[in-house]
Amino acid sequence: MKIPIYHVDAFTSEVFSGNPAAVCILNAWISDSVLQAIAAENNLSETAFIVQDNGGFELRWFTPVTEVALCGHATLASAYVLFELQRWPEKIVCFQTRRSGQLVVEKKDYLFEMDFPSRPPTHEMSTDGFREMLGIAPMKVLSSEEDIFVVLESEKCVRDLKPDFTALAGLECRGVIVTAKGEKSDFVSRFFAPAVGVAEDPVTGSAHCVLVPYWARLLKKNCLHAIQVSMRGGELFCQDRGERVKIAGKAALYLEGAISI
Repeated sequence: MKIPIYHVDAFTSEVFSGNPAAVCILNAWISDSVLQAIAAENNLSETAFIVQDNGGFELRWFTPVTEVALCGHATLASAYVLFELQRWPEKIVCFQTRRSGQLVVEKKDYLFEMDFPSRPPTHEMSTDGFREMLGIAPMKVLSSEEDIFVVLESEKCVRDLKPDFTALAGLECRGVIVTAKGEKSDFVSRFFAPAVGVAEDPVTGSAHCVLVPYWARLLKKNCLHAIQVSMRGGELFCQDRGERVKIAGKAALYLEGAISI
């Protein structure tokens, strides 16, 4: 069996930056064990699998070790493949997912704008132990649907962070979002998810479902410019829309080929 595969760098206009994702196009679903094996073999933070169905597409995402409920950069990469390489004729593409409902991506010139659920952080947590895990005392720690949300004093603090990945992996959450007000953007962030096989994710669209409503309320503005300040780095253009958030970015093709199994 041959499976078309595309390696796309998301949230960037240039290869070797942004967040790399693999996108695999299937004629029909194959076993979960094979999907997981492909994702492990790709060894990228996410591999997206898409199957065309009823005028849209079904979409699933896998890290090298597990399936996840929501992934932004691999959704953007999937839309890029369909619009730019598969010549999808519509202005929007609809993805049906198993745990995050329907996701819509609209092509707007060079940007691909995703419509995602808003997942604002909820109650404040104790900061106990986070100084040791992060190497710096947080200003605030909040919980969210899947992640722990940590606010630091400055962009420099976020950039200089050297966390203890073993300690972070022991937390009962998907990952840890670390954020601060930006110097040349509205806010910056980094995302650590060693518990699901991703020590640091270069650019995390799904984390912005939490970041956007938080910073929109704090900064009292709905349109936000965000930079994820990982080593590769990435840029996101966001809107707070109440129960939904708009997350837009660019993408660049690195590789295309076929998997033989």
